[in-house]
Parts: sequence; C-alpha cells; structure tokens
Amino acid sequence: MEVLRPQLIRIGGRIYRKNPIQEQTYPHEEEEEDFYQGFVECAEEPCDGYEVVQTQQGFQCTVKAPSLLYKHIVGKRGDTKKKLEVETKTSISIPKPGQEGEIVITGQHRSGVISARTRIDVLLLTFRRKQPFTHFLSFFLNEAEVQERFLKFQEEVLEKCSMDHGVDSTIFQNPKKLHLTIGMLVLLSEQEIQQTCEMLKQCKEEFIDDISGGKPLEVEMEGIEYMNDDPGMVDVLYAKVHMKDGSNRLQELVDRVLERFQASGLIMKEWTSVKLHATVMNTLLRKDPNAEGRYNIHTADGKYIFKERESFDGRNILKLFENYYFGTLKLNSIHISQRFSVDSFGNYASCGQIDFS
Repeated sequence: MEVLRPQLIRIGGRIYRKNPIQEQTYPHEEEEEDFYQGFVECAEEPCDGYEVVQTQQGFQCTVKAPSLLYKHIVGKRGDTKKKLEVETKTSISIPKPGQEGEIVITGQHRSGVISARTRIDVLLLTFRRKQPFTHFLSFFLNEAEVQERFLKFQEEVLEKCSMDHGVDSTIFQNPKKLHLTIGMLVLLSEQEIQQTCEMLKQCKEEFIDDISGGKPLEVEMEGIEYMNDDPGMVDVLYAKVHMKDGSNRLQELVDRVLERFQASGLIMKEWTSVKLHATVMNTLLRKDPNAEGRYNIHTADGKYIFKERESFDGRNILKLFENYYFGTLKLNSIHISQRFSVDSFGNYASCGQIDFS
C-alpha cells in the first residue's frame, strides 16, 4: 500500500483513509493476524456521525460487535487496545471473551472518542472481511421432480461420458442440496442473524411483494453451462434457471435484494448482479463431499489456500445435454441458509426465511 495513496474504506456512508504505521515486532513470537491498522482519518466529511453522549466522566460512545471480533480490538497482549487508548486519550471497555455486549469508549474530549470509534470500526470491518462465510441467501431447488430429473441426468452422463477425463459419480451435487445462491454472508452472532431476518422482511415489504405479486415465481431449470473458458477443463457445471413466462422478474428481484444487503454492509460488494445458477457438477466434491464451490478456498482465519482440483472434460456433456430439462419449480421462499449444515430433509439448515405467498 502506498503512503501517498492509502486504501479507502467505506463505513456507514463515510469514506476513511487507512494509513500504515511501523509495527513493533517481538522476537521468537509467531505472527498473528491481530495488528493495529494505524491512524485513520475521515477522507470526505467530518467524522461526527456517531452518537456521542456527555456523562460525568466526559464523553461516551458505544460500539456493537460480535464477541468473536473482540480479540482484534484487544490485540496481542492487549497492545492494540493500549495504542488506541493512548493515541486517542480514551478508555475502552471490552466485554470478556464469549460474552456478548457493547464496546464502551470514554474520554474527556469528544473528538478523541470519535477518533477511537472510527479506528475500532475500521478494525472490525477489516477482520470481518477475513472471516469465512457462515451463511448465504438462497432459494431451495429440491422439489421432487427436479431431484428425479437431476438423478436421471447424472445416470445418463455417467452412461455416455464416463470415459471422458475426470468424469465420475463423486463430482455430482447432492440432489437434496440443489439451490440458487443470492449472496454470501458472514453472521457472527444471533443478533446478526436476526438483523438479516429483519432486512429480508423489509425487502419483502418494499419491493418483493410488488415483483412477485404475492405469488410464487414459476421458473424452469433448463440447460447447462460451465464457469470457466475451456470446455475441455471444467471445474463447475451448472444448470440455468429462468422465469417460465419469459420475464426478467427473478433477476430483478435477486439483484435488488443483493443491492439492499450490500448497502447495509451485510454482503460485501463484489458484483452488481446475481449470476443465477444451480451447480450440478463441481470438482471440489471429488475429494470433499461437503465442498461448497469457490467459497471453500479459505481457512478459518481468512487466509486463502490452494485447493487442488482435477478438472473434467465437459465437451461431450455440453454437446449431449446442452438443453437438458431439469423441471419446473415454484420459488416461494428466500432462506438464510447455514453453511456445512443439513436439516431433516437433507437440505441446508435454514436460520430464517420470507415467503412470497
């Protein structure tokens, strides 16, 4: 990162510069992810958008954060918290590990309290982005007809294309887990799950009901496509989904949901539109039956790792099954699905949902 062109971070409608500082190192200690991000300034407007109250001790501001992120505000041996307190002339109270609560910032000067709050927000955002995804917004596609047609597709592919490089039964999706993903989420507490539920309800009231007409969206799952640019070396093959009436209502609905969740900060802004697809073959499943696509390539501490994959030759599959019909579905619910979990029906466990009708 260049000193004269520091990284810009958007928090709550404001943009901040994240400036580097020289880190103090300690010999014979393992490197940790807990580091102090340095002095942060507001880049576009005064940093006075926080609610700061005056008390007998001076000024006070509170920060809500999941307990999983407290350690990043404390830092190694408490160094991050000490730096924040010294440089902003404040006192920072953080709940004990495992206890949910609020971080409380107290200081004699309002500007110092605001500065501490700004820096804490940047730290929280930085380390939240390093967390692996925990949930995702989705439509379930596991109706009986589609599951049966999918199993027939698998049977015919293995019958006609099993001699093609890399094609075997292990890389097919579990038919009970067929789904459409709208966006990936990092939800670190029950409070954040409830916040997501409330956001979905707001979407329903503000535009989903208008788009859906208060009825399920009837869609067809038809045709296959691959993710990369070489049909001879495919890692993900997916089924396409479109509205049966030929309209663009499903795409409009999911794009508006994505936009709303990105604006709230619950989903990171990587794309401006949802690519509607239902994964039917994935080479990550070859070695890990619980693999979940490209979102499976980072560790619990947020570090990216290389997942060895053996691609398959999809040319014959694409030629023979280009327009394969998986069936008709009525999409009536958006779920908050939990990764690496199953419900009593074998689908991803749902932490909440909204229904169209």
